[in-house]
Amino acid sequence: MKFLHTSITVKRMEESLAFYTEVLGLEFERRRTIPENHAEIAFVRDPVTGARVELTHWDGKEEFEAGEQLDHLAFEVADLDRFLLKVRTKGVRVAKEPYRLSGGSSRIAFILDPNDVWIELIETAPPAG
Repeated sequence: MKFLHTSITVKRMEESLAFYTEVLGLEFERRRTIPENHAEIAFVRDPVTGARVELTHWDGKEEFEAGEQLDHLAFEVADLDRFLLKVRTKGVRVAKEPYRLSGGSSRIAFILDPNDVWIELIETAPPAG
């Protein structure tokens, strides 16, 4: 397993991108809309460590309660089905079963930690050929 990124929920995408790139010096990687989730995401990356932050803006969500800003942590797994089978035997709760986002090649699923923090599991698509 490999740690990929931390996702935070943001109120305003443009303002957040400016903060993380211009103030903190992270590098912009990519941005896209996810219509089926009513969200837009953008990735910024630390040029020194490679650590990534995913900025997530939910359509229609402008205000948060304290603590709601952490959206999820993300890990890459080689075999999503095998990993889920293993963690289920340990009593881990699966919040979303494996699926693909439109336009995406990876399968993803979400599990919950003991504090109900969402953990995204990303199985990268095998190379074509």
